[in-house]
Amino acid sequence: MIDTPERVRIWDLPTRLFHWVLTAMVVFSFTTGKLGGEWLQWHFRSGYVILALLLFRLFWGFAGSCYARFTSFVPSPARIWRTLRPTDTAPPSVNAGHSETGTISVYALLLVLLAQGLSGLFSNDGTFNEGPWVRWVSEATSNRLSALHYYNHWLMVALVAVHVAAIAFYLLIRRQDLITPMLTGDKLGVAAPAAEDGSAIRQRAIVLAGLAVAIVYSLVIL
Repeated sequence: MIDTPERVRIWDLPTRLFHWVLTAMVVFSFTTGKLGGEWLQWHFRSGYVILALLLFRLFWGFAGSCYARFTSFVPSPARIWRTLRPTDTAPPSVNAGHSETGTISVYALLLVLLAQGLSGLFSNDGTFNEGPWVRWVSEATSNRLSALHYYNHWLMVALVAVHVAAIAFYLLIRRQDLITPMLTGDKLGVAAPAAEDGSAIRQRAIVLAGLAVAIVYSLVIL
């Protein structure tokens, strides 16, 4: 009889929803920014949603399930080096949460997206569109942050490309599927405790998501 690899819940539903909604909003924000014109109003709105998502992820990094917490994926240069140089006798293991290289990718993307969202609040396009916080800074400062917003979005594109390439590398070279677990929440062949993903943690996520939306709305829109 062939043993079936054990299926373990790793990613809770709030973490998965955050990941895919953020992905969709980043694509939408990039597209509307390039379209310009009246689409820039939607570009601003999508930016507000992204800021609320990032604030929720900050909360969730302390209050989420075990693998969603920041303490579960602390960058370690030594572990990253061992991951990139697996030995023949010790093939790469399946990580329960984020892989070592994935940890760097996650933090880099979150920081770049945060810089993009915050700089957008102070940005202007030189015509009629400007962020809600432009009135709090000088024109020169707004222009500098507008330039940062423009150049930083290409860094964001580069990081997304690296992120996608890393997923492809793990799938094709390491034979590890990182996409399906982020859809279903489960990983196969992982010797690790399951993450909490019941009604209690989902209710907690709803409260924290509502708090994040309320904070962004009060600071940005009101």
